[in-house]
Amino acid sequence: MLMFKLQKLSGSLIFLSFLLTVIGYFYSSTLVLIAGCLAWLAFIFLYPTLTNKKMINILLLLSLVAFLFSKTMGFDVNYVKLISVNQYLLTLLIAVGFLRLVATPKQEKNSTLPLGKSSFFKTYLGIHLFGSVINLSSLVIVADKLYKKGPLTKAQVITLTRAFSSDAYWSPFFVAFAAAVVYTPNLNTPLVIMNGLVLAFITFVITFVELKFRKDYKLDSFRGYPISFGTIYIPIILATLVLITNSMYKDIKIIVLISLYSVFLTLFILIIKNRVFKAFEEFFNHINNELPKMKSEISLFIVAGMFGIVISSIIVGYEVTLPFEVFDWKIASLLLLVFILLAFVGIHPIITIAVIGDYFSQFNHTLLAITFLMAWSTTVSTSPFSGLNLTIVARYKYNAFEIFKLNILYASLMYIVCCAILMLLYYNFIL
Repeated sequence: MLMFKLQKLSGSLIFLSFLLTVIGYFYSSTLVLIAGCLAWLAFIFLYPTLTNKKMINILLLLSLVAFLFSKTMGFDVNYVKLISVNQYLLTLLIAVGFLRLVATPKQEKNSTLPLGKSSFFKTYLGIHLFGSVINLSSLVIVADKLYKKGPLTKAQVITLTRAFSSDAYWSPFFVAFAAAVVYTPNLNTPLVIMNGLVLAFITFVITFVELKFRKDYKLDSFRGYPISFGTIYIPIILATLVLITNSMYKDIKIIVLISLYSVFLTLFILIIKNRVFKAFEEFFNHINNELPKMKSEISLFIVAGMFGIVISSIIVGYEVTLPFEVFDWKIASLLLLVFILLAFVGIHPIITIAVIGDYFSQFNHTLLAITFLMAWSTTVSTSPFSGLNLTIVARYKYNAFEIFKLNILYASLMYIVCCAILMLLYYNFIL
């Protein structure tokens, strides 16, 4: 009973943290710090209910050791950042979660699933489009429908993982983009998004060609689940509002605009579709019951942020210098490889970004942000430890190593593609 009450209270704390962060952005940075404290309090309340605490516990222990070491050595630790460094990232995560109330595609009533190339195209694009806004929910909707008809096939797993993970290359509504913005605030947003769209298209082409020419994947008999595009207006409206406002008020962070419009648009559509009372009932039900379910992501981002700050304090304290003075495409490619290898052994990209984000902030933010997004997208599809693949393993009884084998060649190919694009960007747009 106590845990239930604490969970409900955590939902309110998370939402209040969101509100104070947005208000604090416009009026007072002190409110952002208070918002960070509330997020930490929610994390403390939700910690006992976490199902997989190993990574969180390791990060907490390492953070404590690093913090004590920093204080012993007399190094300066930024306590404000320690508490709130990832607060805007959490704000976007919370806000986008509300969109599930109105943007989640409805399940099809017919029980017969379409077959063939057309089904593949519609399924892939449906997951990709809606995944760019409502994140993992889009994949779960499709995968649940497929799983009811039998175990997921190799072709279905490839489609699910790549269609969803390639959103991280470009979507401003994706957590990966939020992380990039937090640590590289001076990035060229249009260039980053356009580059990401190109990479997402290349991912689609590679996937289609692989399924088409690998006979064992049987593309002609591919059984998909095309998402209805009846709610396509929501991501379009959201993107339009953000772009128009950003063109008028360029100083406002994109991440703040997306967060604000996501919640306002959700509430507005709920009121139009339902009575006012019913709309607010659904809205507050989401706060009380759904926000606490984001405990894994919230915990990881909070603790990873703290870990990154205390490690940065040690690096700065020892006056460690980077072994290069220019962050060019070669260094970016090497950094990308490090990201990928670390993810393959269980270190989430957000942890790596948190550690090196401030340390690399002296370099070109656009090139750095693109590198972050490339790393996130490439590793999410392949790493056995990614949230995406852990969901598929746990929910659909699929083998983690099998997913790795299905996507490792793709990840290797995308790494080469990413390196080539980094070189083109560096010499043509960034140099």
